[in-house]
Amino acid sequence: MKNLLGVWLSLAASAALLTGCNSASESTGKSPETKPTANAKRPAPPKDGPAIEGETIKLGLVASLNGELKPWGDDSKLGAELAVDEINKAGGINGKKIELLVEDSNSKPEQGKTAADRLISKGVVGVVGEVASGITAQIADSAYQAGVPVVAVGATRTDLTDIGSNVFRVCYTDDFQGPVMAKFGYEELGLRRVAVLTDQKQPYSQGLSESFIKTFQKLGGTIVKEEFYNSGDQQFNGQLTNIKGLNPDGMFLSGYFTEVGLIARQARDVGLKVKLLGGDGWDSQELISGGGEGIVGGYFCNHYNDNEDRKEVKDFLALWKAKYSGKLPGTTMGALAYDAVNLMADAVKRAPTPNAKGIIEALDGTENFHGVSGTISLKGHQGNPPNRALFVEVTASGIKFRKAYEHFE
Repeated sequence: MKNLLGVWLSLAASAALLTGCNSASESTGKSPETKPTANAKRPAPPKDGPAIEGETIKLGLVASLNGELKPWGDDSKLGAELAVDEINKAGGINGKKIELLVEDSNSKPEQGKTAADRLISKGVVGVVGEVASGITAQIADSAYQAGVPVVAVGATRTDLTDIGSNVFRVCYTDDFQGPVMAKFGYEELGLRRVAVLTDQKQPYSQGLSESFIKTFQKLGGTIVKEEFYNSGDQQFNGQLTNIKGLNPDGMFLSGYFTEVGLIARQARDVGLKVKLLGGDGWDSQELISGGGEGIVGGYFCNHYNDNEDRKEVKDFLALWKAKYSGKLPGTTMGALAYDAVNLMADAVKRAPTPNAKGIIEALDGTENFHGVSGTISLKGHQGNPPNRALFVEVTASGIKFRKAYEHFE
């Protein structure tokens, strides 16, 4: 088992290096098939991790405060800080205040690992982050070796939590996101002939495309073509011209907002006016500024929406606006980071022992935690909460909620 784990971690680290938006190397093959891991036995960390010591409870956050994923990183930091402020105003946990230590991944996997190592060296008993799956894999690897729990904010790659029993998340996984997007496209939008554009530098994009394609074909749809590009590309006319000649009625874009906006704009320029679908990697105001009229009318899957009519959402937005000069979160990651910190804090409170090992045990036993993004349960799910997915539409006036799907509905 030890040798197999070492092989897996090496593969995960290699895949992680392919995931950052500024990755220097490029994937040459398909990502592993994403499958639910609910019945798998995850390896325990090789050590118990640090104890809670001193006058504060040290929690760490790794976020992309610079680089191409900065919109997600900025909101993650704001959401985490809001959660810590509220917890500390209420008296902290067991008489101690939370001290949030923040490190920047710079939107790069290798710097995400360095950031996690720094936090661990400072004695944090838990780490929150990241959003990109490749960065999170590096964080989880370091935390696994140190016996420190990790709660990912928005990392959806399905096999991420297989790294160890210390790894958790507050978001759904790609083995749910891909199929539910295929279902939405086929049943709600009436799509039958879809082209797929995949970022071959991003394991996230590869896995999401794969799960979408399989489900869409099972439903009776046709994938007319899968074209590829690399993170950082600026021109997509060749791929889009090829797709246009095949007369699709929709396109599935599984990459990040950093390229999706450009693709949407250029698709319109070449006369490819079809329905556009994508995943949670679209979530940023930069999607609209980059895509212009080309992205309007597109749909993507997300974890949360400001317009939901739930008390948790209304209370969260009131707190956010009060702290941040009346502004709303720019992305979903504000709410997810808020949930991730609150979940970690709740586990600290419930931990049978005042150390990282006890926090991991409490996280693993979490049931019906009421977060802003929904009810989160981890018990029996190997770190992967069976969360619902929201479908939102890109309109000229912003992102609008359209439909929610329960887990594997």
